Amino acid sequence: MTEPAIFDQGRAPPCPVPFNLAQYVLATGADDAVALEVIGDGVERWRYADLRDAVWRTAGGLLDLGLRDGDRLLLRIGNDPAFPILFLAAVAVGVVPVPTSALLTEVEVRRIVAELRPALVAFGGGLEPVADLAVPTLDEKGVAQLRQAEPATPVMGSPDRLAYMIYTSGTSGKPRAVMHAHRAVWARRMMWDGWYGLRSDDRMLHAGAFNWTYTLGTGLMDPWAIGATAMVYTGPPDRHVWGQLAREHKASIFAAAPGVYRQIVESGAEGFEGLRHGLSAGEKMPASVMAAWNAQTGKAVYEALGMSEVSTFVSSSPSVAPRNGAAGKAQDGRRLAILGADGPVDFNEAGVLAISQDDPGLMLGYFEQEAETAQKYQGKWFVTGDTVSMDADGYVTYLGRDDDMMNAGGYRVSPIEVEAAMMQCSGVLQAAAAEVDVRDGVSVIAGFYVADTDLNAPLREICDQALAKYKRPRMFVKIPALPMGANNKIQRKALRDWTPT
Repeated sequence: MTEPAIFDQGRAPPCPVPFNLAQYVLATGADDAVALEVIGDGVERWRYADLRDAVWRTAGGLLDLGLRDGDRLLLRIGNDPAFPILFLAAVAVGVVPVPTSALLTEVEVRRIVAELRPALVAFGGGLEPVADLAVPTLDEKGVAQLRQAEPATPVMGSPDRLAYMIYTSGTSGKPRAVMHAHRAVWARRMMWDGWYGLRSDDRMLHAGAFNWTYTLGTGLMDPWAIGATAMVYTGPPDRHVWGQLAREHKASIFAAAPGVYRQIVESGAEGFEGLRHGLSAGEKMPASVMAAWNAQTGKAVYEALGMSEVSTFVSSSPSVAPRNGAAGKAQDGRRLAILGADGPVDFNEAGVLAISQDDPGLMLGYFEQEAETAQKYQGKWFVTGDTVSMDADGYVTYLGRDDDMMNAGGYRVSPIEVEAAMMQCSGVLQAAAAEVDVRDGVSVIAGFYVADTDLNAPLREICDQALAKYKRPRMFVKIPALPMGANNKIQRKALRDWTPT
């Protein structure tokens, strides 16, 4: 008889009490050590002493503006170091920062402001203020002036109190604000050995923008918490630049989404000889891309599986060798189960990936959505929605979503949100969105619709106005009828299998 697919090798060390996320992140690095290199038109270097001073002064500036404990601060900051400085400054004094993608449209920003009711919206890094938001706003000049205030002292307290929120697409089609506690950053220590192989002398080059949560955690906060150097590129998009940057700036670890690795190997990976290894997350890396990277660089790349609600918790690493087709193993300190309708399934049997409700990195819940939060739990397990299997060695293989969520370059996108935008187009009778494969290792969001005439052009115009760039369909397909099931629901799986005729 086989054993249930449960991984449990002990709990992570408890978070210290009292605790403050920002104080913890900036406590280790030596004053004269380089915390951050911003690579664009030249190189802008921040020592740890300078970074701490900027964060604590910005925190003081927020208090001078009248913000207080529990107030929400919506961040509309582009690819600029002002983003992590303002994020940590807010957390330091109990203000709750809410980062948002720079790609959101004005329509989406207004919707979030109406739902979130922030005390302040801060703009910067090239993002211009949205007019008439009905809440106080701060422009780029105002954000910079915050650093002129007297430094504030980080407020210590319970690790379980709310620290920040991040938006993620919901299966209902409505983006949800995920509430995270201060302890979430302490839980990330399980990734240091369980995924990164992170050391204090590392130079981490992350291919994402400052304001992406993957960059914020893996590219910035984790290196800073151990006293390493973080490097972020702010120049124009260029698939050829990463090897050059890795070589010139002596990167020891390179982190990116699978799409970046695909672009690199398609152009010929050069310049990575100084790496120890690479990191990949956001979506499953195609086997062909992994093989090409290994062949061209001679370096390993370690993958991780996670979600906004709990970050990454299954991974390969220098101590957990990648296994073909598997995402890796649960990091030490995690407790996982693969669930079926009646509880944990057997090894090598498909089920839904779940993580213990006691995981220190697990969210506090969805903002003002208690019922939806409760629906994510099955007994003592938080259910992720990812269909996986686990073998007897503990390796987890990703098999897909148990819902219709789509993946766009590491962002999860709800088809319902896309379909709602498409239905705004006059003449569209029915609409559905699905992620479809266009070639080996490459998938895009496709918008399928039923109409009497070709509406590709107006659909594209409407989606450009209503949806962030990463949510927009890359193609529109007019079809005679949508595939429907016996319960009259759209069968998006049939659309995912669509091929042009």
